[in-house]
Amino acid sequence: MFGLRMPELLLILAIVVILFGASRLPALGAGLGQGIRSFKKAFGGEDEKPTASGNGSTPTQSSSDQGSKQA
Repeated sequence: MFGLRMPELLLILAIVVILFGASRLPALGAGLGQGIRSFKKAFGGEDEKPTASGNGSTPTQSSSDQGSKQA
């Protein structure tokens, strides 16, 4: 991997933490991931996959809705 070993990777991580702060790292990672996904999608390298966020295409009914339909 480009000749980078553990000490070099730790040094890079330390520099990133110093520059951006530990609180901003998750936001930077999320933004990087979205950018990579949109880049792959633009070039047709990624198919649409369902997410784990629960935004499925089939709506679910609650038990109160089902009970009112039976009455």
